[in-house]
Amino acid sequence: MSREANLEAQEKMGELIVSGQLDRLGEVFAEDVVDHDPAPGQEPGVEGIKGFWHTFRTAFPDVNLEPQTIVADEENVAVVLTVSGTHQGAFMGLEPSGRKFSVRGVQVGRFEDGKLVERWGTTDEATLLSQIRGEAQA
Repeated sequence: MSREANLEAQEKMGELIVSGQLDRLGEVFAEDVVDHDPAPGQEPGVEGIKGFWHTFRTAFPDVNLEPQTIVADEENVAVVLTVSGTHQGAFMGLEPSGRKFSVRGVQVGRFEDGKLVERWGTTDEATLLSQIRGEAQA
């Protein structure tokens, strides 16, 4: 696949997540996608990806993913993004606070035939938790 096709799949992935069309994530993730950085208890494959985002969107229904930097080649797409939202559902044992968060995340994906087959990534979870708890930021 081309660099452009990989970028289109990456963009579509973000659009599906933000719009809540999680049942369509199989359009951009391979059925047996390998997530090298899964959430605790996350199932394997695309069903695990869908489950993660369902849980996250339940806690933060207005989640937004804003790419800041994208680097791509014929096989890989790396994205630095801002993840933001409002804590409106239980998350990691914390009841909804109504507080907003905005943190940095990074994802690297390897694509085959227009679908993400491997992903590595991280989000600044410590700052996210601090913000929804209302703790002062350094």
